[in-house]
Amino acid sequence: MADASADIQRRYKQFIDLLPLTIALAGLPHSEPGKYYTEEQIESRLYTIRHAYKAAQAITREAVQK
Repeated sequence: MADASADIQRRYKQFIDLLPLTIALAGLPHSEPGKYYTEEQIESRLYTIRHAYKAAQAITREAVQK
């Protein structure tokens, strides 16, 4: 159980550390004040962020290995 908790904390820290790079890679615009995204728009943005996160992980791994 302690190992699982430590793994979750490690993955959470990695996510938080990569978040600025992920957002930059995703290149998504901010919403306009008072306007909300539809469910479909949110799903589309989530898809983009997921792929940007994978790219951020890959580039970080590559940078560390070299």
